This record gives sequence, C-alpha cells and structure tokens, in this order.
Amino acid sequence: MTKTNMYYEENPDSAHDIHELKVTLLGQHFSFLTDSGVFSKKMIDYGSQVLLNAVSFEAGKTLLDLGCGYGPLGIALAKVQGVKPTMVDVNNRALDLARKNAEKNGISATIFQSNVYEQVEGIFDYIITNPPIRAGKQIVHEMIGESITHLNSGGSLTLVIQKKQGAPSAKAKMEDVFGNATILKRDKGYYILQSIKE
Repeated sequence: MTKTNMYYEENPDSAHDIHELKVTLLGQHFSFLTDSGVFSKKMIDYGSQVLLNAVSFEAGKTLLDLGCGYGPLGIALAKVQGVKPTMVDVNNRALDLARKNAEKNGISATIFQSNVYEQVEGIFDYIITNPPIRAGKQIVHEMIGESITHLNSGGSLTLVIQKKQGAPSAKAKMEDVFGNATILKRDKGYYILQSIKE
C-alpha cells in the first residue's frame, strides 16, 4: 500500500482533491466535503450506511464518534436522531472537513484530534465507530477495550466490521470486555455489533 493511501495518519501528504458529496442518509439530505487522504472520499461507505440504519438513539443523549473521518456518522445521527456528538479522529485533514461539514449541515459538534481515546475526557451514552481496519487488529481491539471506561452505565458501543476483516474476533473481544455482544444487523458481509455497559 502506498503511503498516500493511508488515511490513518495525522497529516496525510497527498495532494488535496476536494469533492462535494450530496447524499441521503436516514431519509435526510446531506452535503459533505471530502478530500484525498481521508477514508471513503468518493461516497459514504456501505458499512457506515448499514450502521446508521441499524441504530436508534435517544435525542439529547451524548455520542462519541470515534474515528469520525469527515463526519458522516456523527453528523447524520445528530441531525436525524438528535444526539449531541463529540467527533474525534487521528487525521487532521479529516477533522478539518468534519468541522466544515458539521457547519454545512447545521450541526453543533465538539470535534478534536485524538489517537483513539488519548485526548478523550468524560463519558458518553453512546460510542460508535467504523474502525480503521488498515490500522490493524490491535487498534480495533484498543477501541473496543477502552470504550467501557468512556460509557455511562446503560451506554452502548456500536461498531461496523466486515466478517472477513475480523467480525468474529471483534465480537469475542466485545463479549470479553462487556460480558455481552449482539449482532444488530448483517448485510453483504458487514456486521453491526453492539455491546451494552451493564
């Protein structure tokens, strides 16, 4: 893999290539700016769409979008389900886009740079992630393992992962950490996994 293809780095060095995506998510119209050096720049990836359609969150509750990229998950859930999003990513270019996209779609969000949970303080009602598989299993398992300390009691971790990219081991890790893990949805090899902090 070429270095320019790695969206899981703080400052991608690929040349800018800004696009505007106009998409419908959860029955609402959105507009997102994307760029080279960020994940899924040409479209909202299928896994993210499956995750959005699988969750039902309570308005006014707090959401951490971990590895938010240019922001489609947190922004869509804020607009449609009324959650209060905090969005973090390791990639500064993605974060710059996420800030612009929140504003573009009329969403108020807390957005900052963090490598997994390093800069994250406080606890949340929900954590969602479409984890960066290319960053390796260790990072994915760290996202799962540390999530429990950032969740309120009764809060949930929801993630999307393809079966071939480690859904069974992610589910086992979630069961290990939370004592429970449910498959909310399966679609074209994507698994939506959820654990509740009891």
